[in-house]
Amino acid sequence: MIVIADTSPVNYLIRIGHIDVLPILFSGILVPPSVMTELRNPLAPEAVRQWIMQPAAWLKIQAPRQTPDPALLEARLGAGERDAILLAQELGANELIIDELRGRRVAQLRRLHFIGTLGVLRTAADQGLLDFKEAIARLQTTNFYIAPKLLDLIIGDEEG
Repeated sequence: MIVIADTSPVNYLIRIGHIDVLPILFSGILVPPSVMTELRNPLAPEAVRQWIMQPAAWLKIQAPRQTPDPALLEARLGAGERDAILLAQELGANELIIDELRGRRVAQLRRLHFIGTLGVLRTAADQGLLDFKEAIARLQTTNFYIAPKLLDLIIGDEEG
């Protein structure tokens, strides 16, 4: 299984203490070098920068071999999103882990299967790896944005 991750999901999973679910749900994760650069950014949270200085063995770095096509360049994505999409397309990834709406739209147009941080948490909870409501509560202590209607729907599904 080929799984590519963008910066945001890795960042948030580290920050809420659930990065360890990734290698359980997916045998390994590939990230482009630009994602590593974003995670090492001096403005990234300290916990993220510390984790990425000695990343887990299951996290592999692989650069895309192709250059972005004009449509991908015009999509106004961050370098991590752009390269993750490009790598996922190039390798025929089974899954792209990406949160940003603009990136998800580009991935959808390119017929890439994707999941976000919330989807990873839901899948992990369904497999008994974490408490979903507790993970969402932790996520809400960060700057992760969840639309109020989506949050109501997610919590409602959990309670129902």
